[in-house]
Amino acid sequence: MNLGNAILIGFKEIWAHKFRSLLTMLGIILGVSSLVAMSALVKGMEVGAKEALIAIGGLQKVRIEPQDVPIQQWQRKDQAVGVTINDVYALEASAPLVTKISPEMRLYGATATKSGKSFRPWNCTGVWPIALEMYEHVIQYGRMFNEIDDEMARNVCVIGTGVRDELFGSPEDVGEEINPVGETININGQPFTIIGMFEHYESEQERKERELAKLQPRQAATGPKRSRGWSGRGGSFAFRLKNNTLYMPLNTVWMKFRAAGVGVAGSFGTNKSAAITPDTAIVPDPRLSVLEVKIADVDRMNVALQQIRNVLMATHKGIEDFSFRTQEEWAENINTFIHNARMSGGIIAGISLLVGGIGIMNIMLASISERVREIGIRKAVGAATEDVFIQILVESIVIAIFGGLVGLVASYGLVRVIVSFSSTENAPIITVTAMSIAFAFSVCVGITAGLFPAFKAARLDPIQALRYE
Repeated sequence: MNLGNAILIGFKEIWAHKFRSLLTMLGIILGVSSLVAMSALVKGMEVGAKEALIAIGGLQKVRIEPQDVPIQQWQRKDQAVGVTINDVYALEASAPLVTKISPEMRLYGATATKSGKSFRPWNCTGVWPIALEMYEHVIQYGRMFNEIDDEMARNVCVIGTGVRDELFGSPEDVGEEINPVGETININGQPFTIIGMFEHYESEQERKERELAKLQPRQAATGPKRSRGWSGRGGSFAFRLKNNTLYMPLNTVWMKFRAAGVGVAGSFGTNKSAAITPDTAIVPDPRLSVLEVKIADVDRMNVALQQIRNVLMATHKGIEDFSFRTQEEWAENINTFIHNARMSGGIIAGISLLVGGIGIMNIMLASISERVREIGIRKAVGAATEDVFIQILVESIVIAIFGGLVGLVASYGLVRVIVSFSSTENAPIITVTAMSIAFAFSVCVGITAGLFPAFKAARLDPIQALRYE
């Protein structure tokens, strides 16, 4: 018997026992579809997590933060200077592996007000213009402030869409796009002109959901007017942080708020966790809150960090009152989470396929019991043992292949069902690799499940088989 005839007989057997074959294939269908769906969900989460990692600067970004003087240097803690603007100039001159440096002076608890509306941006910071590149920001309206704005300590600012939505209204609420450039807002009581606004940052899934929401009729709010927590534009933390950013020139923050007596994080004795009010404000000193740098090559991270440390130890006169924070831990957590999700999902889907294989083996054994006399007749007229073995094995594989193909088609529907019941910020991504692995696994299950029935059928004695009732 050639392979083509064996496959044809396999399909005839499936067609002759349609309902039984469908039940047999059900385990394979569920296993393949669940394996592909699980892989699509995990892939979506992986892409979303990496998008967020890139949104905050990527693996090349290193944050230099002031820290308490080590216990072995306590006798020199009065000489600790923290992170200062002098460190920036020293790194620019003596750290060739550092490609970008962004000094930052943050206003914790700062309040922005406009026409009776007030809002506390998540990130209200004085920066240099290079922060635009450091955090991968894109200007949608207006412009980023420049070196002249910084040198002149002008009262200008660039905001994210989250700040715009809170002070001027979101496009979804107003019904049209709002350009706040040229408007004046008050930051801690001082007037600032908005000269630019970043574009709205969101994941691909969030963008699709927002576009879909525009097409849905808006339901009227009921009951007294109230805040519903976060605005309609949600998103992951990284995107929310970028959207709720308010940047001012570094010198402006230093000069204006120092003169106004408003506390600046990073200053001597500033309590970062406490809300800053005019009554509790302190006069800041020129220390920076943090220093963000980008290195040339993430593979040379250790060399770059050592280079930065050497420079800072020189400018700080040997006092190690600074620390480094990289994104490596975040990246490792992402990889660990993705690995665990794939392993657990793969095991569950594998169990489903195993159950499907047991079903195939069971149905093939039942089929052999029904066809003992047929097998005996075939052997009596000259069929070889190998022919019987191949025929039974091919029938088992045909069932698995057919079930695998149906499972691949069903996986698209299963993904839609899962997303409809459990919304996710990351769009599932069905990959060819996942489909190939799931299909190959189903074929392997079919081969394994068919081996024992095929051996049993091939070893039947033709005389005993012909006597079988």
